[in-house]
Amino acid sequence: MAKEELITFEGEVIEILPDARYRVKLESGHEIVAYTAGKMKKNRIKTLAGDRVTVEMSPYDLDKGRLIFRHKDSGSGAPRPAGARRPQFRRR
Repeated sequence: MAKEELITFEGEVIEILPDARYRVKLESGHEIVAYTAGKMKKNRIKTLAGDRVTVEMSPYDLDKGRLIFRHKDSGSGAPRPAGARRPQFRRR
């Protein structure tokens, strides 16, 4: 028997919970509890409240999921003010 296919959804992190878990609101309006995938932990990808994420879920339990991707484009942290720039590094 083949392994069941996983379902992927897009959502937004609304709360950071203890024990490396997150409360995620999916585009459909449902709220789930998700944990960080191993590749994201290995590469030290930090997820903050307000980040857009892709969640992978089993068809058997639609209340839990796994964060597999953090989108960079919108909602990633606080926006920088228009005049603020990164500090330049001086080479010697």
